[in-house]
Amino acid sequence: MTLRSSKKILAVSSGGGHWVELLRLVPAFDGWEVVYATVSEAYRSDIENARFHVVRDATRWNWIRLVELAVKLCWVMWSERPGVVITTGAAPGYFALRLGKLIGARTVWVDSVANVEELSMSGQMAGRYADLWLTQWAHLARSNGPHYKGRVF
Repeated sequence: MTLRSSKKILAVSSGGGHWVELLRLVPAFDGWEVVYATVSEAYRSDIENARFHVVRDATRWNWIRLVELAVKLCWVMWSERPGVVITTGAAPGYFALRLGKLIGARTVWVDSVANVEELSMSGQMAGRYADLWLTQWAHLARSNGPHYKGRVF
């Protein structure tokens, strides 16, 4: 028995613009079972008829919150068993991407459109673990990633 469902996507993001960008990707998920994980219960109303998990928001300056975030995402990964993890960042997305790789899921990192001059810090860290690493700015694309395939705004 496999640990993951090949037709299930776990879509993960932080709040604010990361969440808005993730929502703009929703049409690409047509035909898939999608489960969402983000940092605010208030975002549940943006998603109709999909499972939804609230995870701790965290930054690199608060290790306790990072541990809480990682533990919750472990539980989400185990209970949902996605075949694909897609994220627009930041910390929740980074941990979800890393954990997704551990269970054999395909992983996609879409770097924030707000990062015009350089990749986000979490995007720089996550890129080497992503099966598909994307930037929304053509001038930030590199042959070894991230790749530019368009943008979501």
